[in-house]
Parts: sequence; structure tokens; C-alpha cells
Amino acid sequence: MYQKILLPVDLNEEGSWKKALPTAVTLCQTFGASLHIVTVLPELKMPMVGAYFPKNFSAKAHEAMKEAQHTFIQDNIPQDVKTQSIIVDGSPWEAIIKVGKKLDVDLIVMASHTRHKLVDYVLGPNAEHVVHHSKVSVMIVR
Repeated sequence: MYQKILLPVDLNEEGSWKKALPTAVTLCQTFGASLHIVTVLPELKMPMVGAYFPKNFSAKAHEAMKEAQHTFIQDNIPQDVKTQSIIVDGSPWEAIIKVGKKLDVDLIVMASHTRHKLVDYVLGPNAEHVVHHSKVSVMIVR
């Protein structure tokens, strides 16, 4: 039924993946699907924003996130699940949809919200936008 499953993960917020990850892993194991972990970094290339950061800040941020994501995968994903690490810049919901389209995923699995009100404010609308704009099925895990 599913061949490629996309799981958005904010490594700084456990609530973004704590409940969705087991669901995504079970689906991968059940259907023999691959799991694509995507982390979205804020866009720093705008001149007004980028001027406040060192020239190579974005590259260093990507490298640090790449290492953190690989550690996350080693610590949380069973070895029998084929996994791909993806790091992109931009708006979370737009980046999630673009990655899903580029990889031709069958399903996006994501958390609906967390216990923290500020993170709820940020993740809630992202999940809603993904549901409304995605051309593939989206599973929201509560």
C-alpha cells in the first residue's frame, strides 16, 4: 500500500515526532516502505535576515543538523527500516510538501501538536496547511 513515507521531525521539539514516529515505523515495517525523515531549517538567505549571521552560518547549521539527524535515526529507527535523512530550508509546511512531491511519497505522517502552547501555535498551523495543500495522503497522529 505504501512505498515511501515522509516524517517531518523538529529535533528541538520531541512533541513533533514522539507519537508520530512509532506509527511511521510500524507502517514502514508492515508495508516494506522506506522512511524519509525531513527537518526544516528556517530560511536565512533573505538579505535582511542573513546580514545578522556569519557568512558560513547556514552551511554550519546544515552540517550540525545533518549530524543530529543521523544520531536521531540511529537512536530511534530500527535498522530494518530503510531510512533517508533530508534537511531543507524554508517554511515548514511548504518545505514538507515540496519534499514529498520531489520524493514522490505515498504518505506524510506528522504530529498534530504538542503540549507547549508556543509550539502548538507553530506546529498546529503547519499540520493544517500540509493537510490542505498536499496531493498525497496525510496521517495526523495525536
